Amino acid sequence: MCVSRKGETRMNYNWDWGIFFKSTGIGSEIYLDWFLTGLGWTVAIALVGWIIALLLGSLLGVMRTLPNRWIAGIATVYVEVFRNVPLLVQLFLWYFLVPDLLPEPLEIWFKQDLNPATSAYLSVVVCLGLFTAARVCEQVRTGIQALPKGQTSAAYAMGFTLPQTYWNVLLPQAYRIIIPPLTSEFLNIFKNSSVASLIGLMELLAQTKQTAEFSANLFEAFTLATLIYFTLNMSLMLLMRLLEKKVSVPGLISVGGK
Repeated sequence: MCVSRKGETRMNYNWDWGIFFKSTGIGSEIYLDWFLTGLGWTVAIALVGWIIALLLGSLLGVMRTLPNRWIAGIATVYVEVFRNVPLLVQLFLWYFLVPDLLPEPLEIWFKQDLNPATSAYLSVVVCLGLFTAARVCEQVRTGIQALPKGQTSAAYAMGFTLPQTYWNVLLPQAYRIIIPPLTSEFLNIFKNSSVASLIGLMELLAQTKQTAEFSANLFEAFTLATLIYFTLNMSLMLLMRLLEKKVSVPGLISVGGK
């Protein structure tokens, strides 16, 4: 409510932090239940999307460093396509277009047999996983190329095959180097999970909007959502820093800027 006095305008807003423990009017649910449900969807989206991104991104990163120009070229094309097409466009393609391109039995299964929330979940998980994989690929490639060339030569001298060289020598060291940028990508996938609200999946942002609309307590709803995102990301960042210190190799990377 706006009140004017001598040409000044100010807004009177009645804060109500107890709104989260009030009934939504739908069954026995309270508004806090909506936030917890949304948080569950957000975590589920981010974790599964990250598994896809890390596995596929690692494979693509290895491909980009192989001596075979055709294999490296395939990975390069993937990275350029997925990094240069906006995430929202990719999400709409996966949700609205790709199902129409599936064989008819799969299309019917996806559109009619699956729960709408499950269909949306699968679409956003695949989208986020493939989108983030292109970014993870570049981190892995950079980590491998940052290692001394003598590492590969030494592995060959010990009789390692090319796959063994990557698995036993290059990747274990490269991952230690790229933990900080991988942490950033991990946090980004949690934040990017909010795009799921655009295709009807009731993750944290969608539940926040719904709470604001039903209760008319806009500021309280978005304040709580901000605190949840902040706490979640800070916790993940601290865990990754502990992991970085635990697996660090003296002389290979610096820890804490030292």
